[in-house]
Amino acid sequence: MVIPLARVKFQTLTEQMFYALLCLKDECCGTDILDRVPAMTHRRLNIGSGTLYTLLEQFLEAGMIRQTKAEGRRRSYILTDKGLDILEKERVRIEAQLSDYYAIMGKEDAR
Repeated sequence: MVIPLARVKFQTLTEQMFYALLCLKDECCGTDILDRVPAMTHRRLNIGSGTLYTLLEQFLEAGMIRQTKAEGRRRSYILTDKGLDILEKERVRIEAQLSDYYAIMGKEDAR
């Protein structure tokens, strides 16, 4: 019997995770993220508010972001060095996938 290994949390990121972290390069609040993600993806991706606030809590617990302000219910956040490192590792992983695609499909790298 093969016992599957548990997936390491944040080893790879979903699109929602990636773009939420990308928004947090600069300090912003959840509402800002909800507006910025569709704008930066040309409306290809939306993040639901429930999903976003769950992600923000998970990012905080993992030390990937830190809270910078709290004004009533409005909280602002920014990436930590750990969050930046995870985002960079994801960029490298995505670029490797794209490189594999070009190699297998016989197409030139469009970058």
